[in-house]
Amino acid sequence: YTGAVSLAQRLRGLASITSATLVVACHAPAAAPTRSPVCVAETRTPAPPPSPAEALAALVRANYDKQELRVPMRDGTTLYTAVYTPKDRSRSYPILLRRTPYSCAPYGADAFPNSLGPSAPFAAAGYIFAIQDVRGTFMSDGEFVDMRPHRPVKAGPADFDESTDTYDTIAWLTANIPGNNGRVGMYGVSYPGFYVATGMIDAHPALRAASPQAPIADWFFDDFHHHGAFFLPHTFNFFASFGLPRDGRKTAWNPGFRHGTPDGYQFFLDIGPLANLETQHLKGQVAFWREAAAHPNYDDFWQARDLLPHLKQVAPAVLTVGGWFDTEDLYGPLHIYAAIEKQNPGVDNMLVMGPWGHGGWTRTTGERLGDITFGSKTSEHYQQAIELPFFEHHLKDAPARELPEASVFETGVNRWREFSQWPPPTRARALYFGPGEALLAAAPGGGEFDEFISDPHKPVPATQDIHTGMPKEYMTEDQRFAARRPDVLVYQTAPLTEDLTVAGPLSAELWVSTTADDADWIVKLIDVLPPDTPDPEGTRRGVHLGGYQMMVRSEAFRGRFRDSYRDPKPFTPGQPTRVTVPLQDVMHTFQKGHRVMIQVQSTWFPFVDRNPQRWVANIFAASEQDFQRATHRVHRGRSRASKITLPVLAP
Repeated sequence: YTGAVSLAQRLRGLASITSATLVVACHAPAAAPTRSPVCVAETRTPAPPPSPAEALAALVRANYDKQELRVPMRDGTTLYTAVYTPKDRSRSYPILLRRTPYSCAPYGADAFPNSLGPSAPFAAAGYIFAIQDVRGTFMSDGEFVDMRPHRPVKAGPADFDESTDTYDTIAWLTANIPGNNGRVGMYGVSYPGFYVATGMIDAHPALRAASPQAPIADWFFDDFHHHGAFFLPHTFNFFASFGLPRDGRKTAWNPGFRHGTPDGYQFFLDIGPLANLETQHLKGQVAFWREAAAHPNYDDFWQARDLLPHLKQVAPAVLTVGGWFDTEDLYGPLHIYAAIEKQNPGVDNMLVMGPWGHGGWTRTTGERLGDITFGSKTSEHYQQAIELPFFEHHLKDAPARELPEASVFETGVNRWREFSQWPPPTRARALYFGPGEALLAAAPGGGEFDEFISDPHKPVPATQDIHTGMPKEYMTEDQRFAARRPDVLVYQTAPLTEDLTVAGPLSAELWVSTTADDADWIVKLIDVLPPDTPDPEGTRRGVHLGGYQMMVRSEAFRGRFRDSYRDPKPFTPGQPTRVTVPLQDVMHTFQKGHRVMIQVQSTWFPFVDRNPQRWVANIFAASEQDFQRATHRVHRGRSRASKITLPVLAP
């Protein structure tokens, strides 16, 4: 078999078959048995192993049984609930509950989802998983109400809300599902995160651990509005599908809106005033859009949907999760954590903030967002070192290291940090807008200003991407394209001589004047990388990190609400006026050699709808004639010093 061995050695050297199985069959020719054996070689490539997703789906189907149940509420309404129970009946299990308006699909006794629980490790860990269509959605009975207001006083069965629906669900499940250990946990991302937050108010005694993730807290400040500025494509695209009426029980989503073009900037610009979206496209079908349009100010309609003051008597352990680059729900997790901390002394209240977009800790590895990398699989760290131990400890008494009050990822230097409180102790450091596009440590003298023309007919693009929605990558996008516009003001420091670490809430104080009656103000905090920064492996074609202006935080503020969100008022043309813009929290280090930059502008399209800049009581009702150009000034004199205040962490 010398020939067979030689052939095998030669074939093994071929890179094209290094992962194949080599089969060599040798036999003597029938006609000439004395001749050397004839060797025939073939390769058989084995079936590839299942992917992690395929393996997880197979694990779920092999190890769980499914029930489809109708759980009764106190008013007689029944809610569809799918329950997945481990086949192993040798021990009892806690229940993990997720309540959602986005469907419990797949429906059918033999239809199984590809995963169970908040993240991949949970299916193998062993839980009873219960997933419920909330009232009025998909297979559940009743009427659906967006962000159903909480009822603090309940006189009888008719006084239900999402808190009572959660309480009734937990009571029924613990009494009727065999093999449960009497403990329940809740989890959910985005809208389901809201149902966790509202569901743990006046919590059922069996609810031992709750994790609201990217939860909605107050839609006037979070998700669809940012300080009164209306986030246009995000709201319209969502409600053009989700907000359509539902006729009877339904197991599929409404179709998404078709824009007829990939260019969202042009689509929403061509629409003209907001009212045209209703007359041309929605046509009275979306109730919540009409309600939002009828309530442009922070009146009783919106205040009833503020969950924060009601977060009392919550579950004994809470893990609130958010992403530093979540444009949809950054306000929610930070403020829900703070409200629980203030109103529930003694509760085990924890916060996790990672370098993620909306829900990125469940949908991505967390290694990068857009062109910015974070050095590790941050989502896996969260899932394995924080999320699973949290539920295992509180629902199964599993020994676990004591989790810190706050686990936050420090962008800029790419590392996890742990704190005993959030925000941590810091010192305030003001950076003042100065002449020559400078950002200074002290207020400049004189009565100077910078000005630009704001034209709502040619607004500043929010992103370079051609997109009909709000791509999450814009939260770390290079801002050089905006800095080069004449209607964007730029201020920056000299290259830093030492690292500057910012931890906690930011606030910009602008002294502004305008020739108009109204104006929006957008403020961006930017990390300017050194011009010689190398491009890491995997950098997209045409992208270079040398001089990259990485957006760290940005926020929009509708100027009419500068003194009151409930009672707006116009600007007096030409009169300098102070506008304070809260920018939410950050955890970021500007490294030595980098610059801190601030950009200020008045349009951010199409993410924020266009302010007509002529005073109208309700911008949703503005006409084409109301949109006008205006000259805006940002003042930077000693008595009217525009600035940003940073919470600086000690080295």
